[in-house]
Amino acid sequence: MTDVLRRGRASLAFGFLVQGVAFALLVTRIPAIQNRYGVSDALLPVFLAAVPVLAGIGSVTTERLVRRVPASRVLRWSQPVVLLALLGVGAGERLAGLAVSLAVFGLAVGALDASMNMLGVSLQRAYGRSIMLSFHAAYSLGGIAGASLAWVGAHGQWALWVSYLPVVLVLMPAVLAGSRWYVDGEGGGPDGGGGPDTPVTEAVGKAGGAGGAVTFKLLLPLCVVMTAAYIGDSTVSNWSAKYLQDVLGSSEQLATVPYNVYMVTTLLGRTLGDFGVRRFGAVVVVRVGALVAAAGFAVVAGAPGAWAGMLGFTLLGLGLCVLVPQTFAAAGRRAFVLGGPEASDAAVARLNVFNYVGFLIGSPLVGALGDAWSYRGAMLVPMVLVLVTLVYARSFAPESDRYGGGHERPHTADVGRGSNGL
Repeated sequence: MTDVLRRGRASLAFGFLVQGVAFALLVTRIPAIQNRYGVSDALLPVFLAAVPVLAGIGSVTTERLVRRVPASRVLRWSQPVVLLALLGVGAGERLAGLAVSLAVFGLAVGALDASMNMLGVSLQRAYGRSIMLSFHAAYSLGGIAGASLAWVGAHGQWALWVSYLPVVLVLMPAVLAGSRWYVDGEGGGPDGGGGPDTPVTEAVGKAGGAGGAVTFKLLLPLCVVMTAAYIGDSTVSNWSAKYLQDVLGSSEQLATVPYNVYMVTTLLGRTLGDFGVRRFGAVVVVRVGALVAAAGFAVVAGAPGAWAGMLGFTLLGLGLCVLVPQTFAAAGRRAFVLGGPEASDAAVARLNVFNYVGFLIGSPLVGALGDAWSYRGAMLVPMVLVLVTLVYARSFAPESDRYGGGHERPHTADVGRGSNGL
């Protein structure tokens, strides 16, 4: 494998890590943000819902944008915007300023999520083996780092801008420097057929013709899986602490542990997940992940005490962690066969919208069911939704789904220079 691809992989992984840091710094300091701006409990859900809605708009916009400019360029400039918007959230004083900063954050996050997953899918195609989980492992590591930094800031009772400014000052020049090594796949140039920012041109046959051949029917099973995965993820992030304390009777201190355990097991599962895909294939890994996640929800719903609940959240991290990366990879593979790199990018951008759909549905769904029925019963709903993944597992295996481990497909990559126009 060439040095250009290795540098491209390392720089993209760092981009995922930075995104994990930024997102964790925002969501884990929501109470402090609410207090700083005097946001009422009634208004807070509106602000929180606006971010994923605008992120969805940013993702759809990116699908159109990458027809004219490389995905690497979208990623290169959206990531600094996310960091600046985060700083704006911490440094502002008026409610209108918060609204503007969160709006910019949401739009930029949508572009960032879509473009970095586009690059991840194209790099996996160039490698000819599963590496997508490693990028999302970097995101999980960033999330752990960001949550830890947020804890330090909260523990020290620092102002939000004091917590955010050093992170932005360190990470922004780092991501700009690393972005010179981003690697675009075929079709990433301004003319849609390669250019100075398109170092990888793959000689992989296209069964379909035009790059825009992405149909809703092709993506529907994967959209369902993506939505279910993020309903499960948002359930953990929004309800694990409350569930452990109010339902299972844990202490306030112990109630903060499940999400950390979930993040650590997510990192572990994603770190090892690519080896599982190479050895057993994507279909097996997705099925096992869905079953483990469903078992986790079942354990949480039936847990007699706090420590049993912790076991359930541990299983959830190990199971859910493989679904999202493999869904992006499957969408890119299937669309590439039909229409080449442009179709792959379009599929990733459209699928990414359902990331935010799941996030929007998950927390209110569990809360409403918990209030109307019981929180134990509410945990069974994401369990059932995750099990739906088993119905669509074959969607993760177009013609050839096993990368490496004796199943690597033949591929040819003509590698040029990295995309270094800042």
